Amino acid sequence: MSTAPDALCADAERVLTRWRGPDGDSEQEQLRQDYLRHLAAHPDGMWKACSAGHLTASALVVDPEGGRVLLTLHRKLRMWLQMGGHCEPEDATVADAALREATEESGITGLTLLPGGPVRLDRHHTPCAWHLDVQYAALAPAGAVESISDESLELRWVGLDEVAEVADESVVRLARQTARALRSAHQPDPHV
Repeated sequence: MSTAPDALCADAERVLTRWRGPDGDSEQEQLRQDYLRHLAAHPDGMWKACSAGHLTASALVVDPEGGRVLLTLHRKLRMWLQMGGHCEPEDATVADAALREATEESGITGLTLLPGGPVRLDRHHTPCAWHLDVQYAALAPAGAVESISDESLELRWVGLDEVAEVADESVVRLARQTARALRSAHQPDPHV
């Protein structure tokens, strides 16, 4: 492998070492440690070829002004999910992979990741292997217009409080944590 894939693995290790999940969430802390152990045990643990599981990157696309998120009806899984997928050798960072996936699958240009790193972690089994997903929130610019990709059957904007009506519990947890992160990001600094 070239140095780019090694650099991506090093970035993932840095992100996961520094990241702290929601306060008091022992499940998120356990996943963080499991991800780090996975990378230490599997030099190819970032890549789809690793049959023991691999890190993936995703982003919940958010319209912060409208209080809604964009979900994709995944072509293969036939489930409403956030945008995301496998890391690629050209991704410089895990955050870059999440942003690339969100942009490709939503068709929205000008997405930006919510500052502060990942929103949460989620491990789930897929037809190819276990996905150790590093989940971000991507902010859509005002007036963003989505465009369906070949990986989706449909795209749909859903109110943050309506996610549970269409998506599974993993997406609901991501939406809830994203809403908390958005509120925190908009809190005035008491020291100013």
